[in-house]
Formats: sequence, C-alpha cells, structure tokens
Amino acid sequence: MQSYDVVIIGAGAAGLMCAASAAARGRRVALLDHANKVGKKILMSGGGRCNFTNYYIEPANYLSANSHFCKSALARFNQWDFIALVEKYQLAYHEKTLGQLFCDNKAKDILNILLAECEQYGVDIVTQCDIEAVEKIAANEYRYQIESSLGSWRCQSLVIATGGLSIPTMGATGLGYDIAKQFGLSIKPREAALVPFTFKGELLTLAQALAGVALPVSIECRQQRFAEALLFTHKGISGPAVLQISNYWYPGDELIIDLLPSQSLSDLLRQWRDNGEKSGLTKLLGQYLPKRFIQAWFEFQQLSILLEANVAQLSNADIERISNCLHAWRCTPAGTEGYRTAEVTRGGVSTDEVSSKTFEAKKAPGLYFIGEVLDVTGWLGGFNFQWAWASGYCAAQEV
Repeated sequence: MQSYDVVIIGAGAAGLMCAASAAARGRRVALLDHANKVGKKILMSGGGRCNFTNYYIEPANYLSANSHFCKSALARFNQWDFIALVEKYQLAYHEKTLGQLFCDNKAKDILNILLAECEQYGVDIVTQCDIEAVEKIAANEYRYQIESSLGSWRCQSLVIATGGLSIPTMGATGLGYDIAKQFGLSIKPREAALVPFTFKGELLTLAQALAGVALPVSIECRQQRFAEALLFTHKGISGPAVLQISNYWYPGDELIIDLLPSQSLSDLLRQWRDNGEKSGLTKLLGQYLPKRFIQAWFEFQQLSILLEANVAQLSNADIERISNCLHAWRCTPAGTEGYRTAEVTRGGVSTDEVSSKTFEAKKAPGLYFIGEVLDVTGWLGGFNFQWAWASGYCAAQEV
C-alpha cells in the first residue's frame, strides 16, 4: 500500500498540469496512467507541433450545459500564464492563424516542459497501471483507495483526469465516467466532436469525386458560423471549418455552406455579362475556385449546360441559380466519423456536480474531475488544451 496526499488518474494534459502544480505546493503526488507513455495526445496534436493555447481565449469558445462554469478557471489560469511557462523554458513558438500558438519544433517540447515541472517537484509517475477499483475509505487523513494492476494506493485527494472517448487507439476509455457514476454523479450525453462529417448517396459520390480539394468557406449550423477551410474527403467533408461546426451539430441537422464567401457571385456574373465577356464560366470561375471543383459541382447541381454557355447569354434566373447553389449549399450529413478521428468528446460529467472553483465533486469530498472528462468542450485552435491547463492548475490549488 502506497500513501500520497494526491493521486491523479490520467497523465494527459490536465493530469500532468495538475500533478506539477500540486507538487509545487508541497503535496506528495502520484500520477497513474494505463498507457506505456504519458501525454500521447499532446504528442500527436497540431500535426505533431501541439497547438498548446490561443491568444484569444474567451468563455464563449466553450460548450457546456452551464456556459458559466468555465469562467472562473479560465480567469485564474489564462493563456498568458501558460505562455509564461513556455517562455520560462525558452521554447520557440509561433502564431499560425486566428491566435493559434504552435511549437516551432515538436509537440514533445510541451510534454518535456510538463515532465520537467513534475520532476522538479517530485511527482511519482507510474505508467502501464490499469485501474481496477476505486473506493471511499476512512483511514485517518486518507479518503480514497485505488486498486490497480501494480498494487494499491491511498490518498487524501483523488483527481480524475482521464479525458474523453476520442481516439481510442491512443488509449481513451470511459473510466472517468464510470468513476463519476460510481459516486452518484450525473453524466451529460457524450458524442464525438471536432470531427469530420460523413455523407451517403449523391453527396458521398460528390465528395469522393472531389476528395483532396480544399476551399475557404463559411459554414453555419444552429446559429453558429465559422469561416475557415473545408476539405472534401472519400467519406464526406473535413477541414477546420467542418471540425468547428461539428461541435454544434446533432444528427439530422442541416449545414448551410458558402463555398465562395469572399465574393458576391451574382455581382461577378452580372459584371462579366454586362462587360461582354467572351469566356465561358469554367475559365472565369477558375480565378476563384479550383477547376476540378467547378466541373464536379456544376454536374452535381445539374447545371453543366451553363458551363458551356457564353456568360453574355446568362439570364438573371441563371445567375441566381448559380449564385444560390454556391453561396448557400444546404446539406445534411449522414453522421460523423465518430470517436476514431474525433479530437474531443462533447458532454461528460455534469458541471452541476462539480465546483467551478475547486473542481471537487459536491457529492464526494476529496474527489476531483478536470479536463475533457467534464462537460466542457472547446473550439478547435488550442482552446481544449487551455481548458486542460486551467482546470488542472485550479484543482491543484485545492487538493
């Protein structure tokens, strides 16, 4: 039996941050993980360069049944606090787009910072440790006992930082939710989020014909809109704009996509017509859209005949049809690619069950939940990592 002030289950972003921060307060901390290496999702994130935070973090960038829950933690440990930690280790980083901060070199640089902090303050990190049972005990100052494949631990404070269900090949499990249920905490429905969409039928045929084509678009669902890139795939659509809107999409919802958001196509077409342009639409639209896309798109919309027409011959009705099908494409995905490729899990342990200041479960003193296991889901672009850093740090001040 090993005894600690704090045991943390899950050595991802939130768990590592919490471990280092709690140990810095002088707490004896053990960090347990069932994987053979810690921080696997950190290593794979951002194309291997880790989009570790964002310059423009706001509570509005997060989804939760309680939109106010994330405010306290994000204010107490903000993006500038994590940037200060990065700069303390002289790590080179850059802004890519929209405030997204990436390592200049490798994501491992971020993991190494967290591991260095853990080492400096004496965190005991245990890998390949399968959790078999967690139970409440009453043994002087110790409140929880953990049974595992590597023996038993007891602790005063137990922190659940097990993440969500996304990317099971990286070791994701439902352990955190199981522990929450064991202690009477409610769970919000969970779905794959920040995830590509899949199509069926004619939409799938279109996507497959255009697989690999990327476009800047504006995409809308449930009164939310994002303007970033869309990528056609062999299964449907992906890309930053699609991943962003997937946070808000539910089965059966329709997407409205503007495939040429930088121009007013009706104005362009009328201008070309009025100027007596002799070229066909394929050449003229090719200034703004990939020709491969133009051909497949007009065929899909049954407008191929207009591609062959002289622009001067277009009627006002033709112009409106062409403009509407490109500026307001309405489509209903068949579904998503699921947890296999999802970056995060929407939903999780209800925030009503947990203190927004301490992250302690209201029904189970000494039990804490941090990071993605909670019903807090951030946008694409470093927001989920910032939630991991913030919730991990704030819980560490209490355990």
